[in-house]
Amino acid sequence: MTAINNKLVFFIVLALILFGLTARANSYDLEKRVREFTLENGLKVLMLERHLAPTVSLYIRHRAGAVDEISGRTGTAHLLEHMMFKGTKTIGTRNFKEEKKILDEIRRVGNALDMERVKGDTADKEKLKRLSQQLKTLQKMGKKWVVGNEIGRLYTENGGINLNASTGRDLTTYHVSLPSNKIELWARIESDRMINPVFREFYSEREVVMEERKQTTESVPARKLMEQFLASAFTAHPYRRPVLGWASDMRFLNIDYTGEFFNAYYAPNNTVIAVVGDISPDAAIDIIKKYFGKIPGHKLPASHITEEPKQKGEKRTELLYDANPRIIIGYHKPTLPSFDDYVFDVIDSILSGGRTSRLFRTLVEEKGIAESVNTANGIPGARFPNLFAIFATPRYPHTNKEVEDAIYEELEKLKRELVSEREIEKTKNQLRADIIRDLNSNSGLASRLSYFEAVAGDFRYITRHIKVIEKITPEDIMRTAKKYFNQDNRTVAVLKRKSQ
Repeated sequence: MTAINNKLVFFIVLALILFGLTARANSYDLEKRVREFTLENGLKVLMLERHLAPTVSLYIRHRAGAVDEISGRTGTAHLLEHMMFKGTKTIGTRNFKEEKKILDEIRRVGNALDMERVKGDTADKEKLKRLSQQLKTLQKMGKKWVVGNEIGRLYTENGGINLNASTGRDLTTYHVSLPSNKIELWARIESDRMINPVFREFYSEREVVMEERKQTTESVPARKLMEQFLASAFTAHPYRRPVLGWASDMRFLNIDYTGEFFNAYYAPNNTVIAVVGDISPDAAIDIIKKYFGKIPGHKLPASHITEEPKQKGEKRTELLYDANPRIIIGYHKPTLPSFDDYVFDVIDSILSGGRTSRLFRTLVEEKGIAESVNTANGIPGARFPNLFAIFATPRYPHTNKEVEDAIYEELEKLKRELVSEREIEKTKNQLRADIIRDLNSNSGLASRLSYFEAVAGDFRYITRHIKVIEKITPEDIMRTAKKYFNQDNRTVAVLKRKSQ
């Protein structure tokens, strides 16, 4: 099949999938189909009708992540995400007036306990014991007023699925899919969470996230290596911080600062909502205005994000762990919408896009020195300049050094040999197919629309991405490889067995 026919098939299929249309599919365009609204308080709303089933997917993204925390308070954005499921003044409580009296005492005693604990060896042990017992007693008293997981129950009882949230370096996201006649229920719950959150069970939830770190980072070699890799790759920029936070910070995460973080960043003018599914946009926006329009916007905090200084020499870090060897290699690069970032999307696919990709074919199949190898563009976030990263696991008895050298050989090929037109066209076709899969559901569309509106400032990045990718040439790939795949721009993290 010719490249022209491939493109024709792609655009026809994309139109059919996106809009559920048949004969008139080609006359529709994603940019034209999305309805944009900006409320007076600055809240951005994106809507797309898709009458394929009587359901709707709803995404809320706040431009608030680990990069926005202050030093010493890492993990706050993630803990706040947990707190937002604890309810509000009207959800999750049997009597908020009575509960608040205990919550105020919990806050006072908890702060006093932390202030004493932070003293370390000089702390008053009797005072610690007394405050710890007071906190336990107050927490037990507070439980009688708590209705656990009421937000989840409300959604589940009304047909909600895929209720979840996530925190990253750049954003915090809340999403759910519901029957399309339940939009008002969603608006009532979510606007109440933005107006009247209650941080009940704060200290017990702080223990939960500390345990989460132990289970998902401290005891998982690959994640521990990734944490060490990012902390080495970024000297000054907060992308070096783990989303869960550093353990020493997490022990003292504070109700007051968590509230300040919420007030600063969960503002309507720092929020994007996407609604995709069986909707009437006019009716839906009326509901959103009714509930979210009353939330006051405010001036956002001035950005004090430290710029990462230019790297001028290779960085290497080593993790000793009782686990199989692994290696991560990363190169600093610009973020979207830089043209070079688009080129790295193509390089990403050329190197590890499937079983016919260069790294898999060479390291896994031909040389047999790696169990796995893959790449990722845009690690660990996209609001700021980031990394192109390569991850590999050697196949016993081969070593990290053998795999590392083989990877560099493949990167050098990109620098000295032009990629063939056939390979680059295959890669572009694969990227198109990936986009189709991402946009094949209401949830996928709502996720993409809200993500690029929040990170890139314009959801149209989705369609522009396709157009820019089409223009990338073999010369662009060679130029980009020469510019960035250099030793002085490289960070390498290796995991070695303790016994080695």
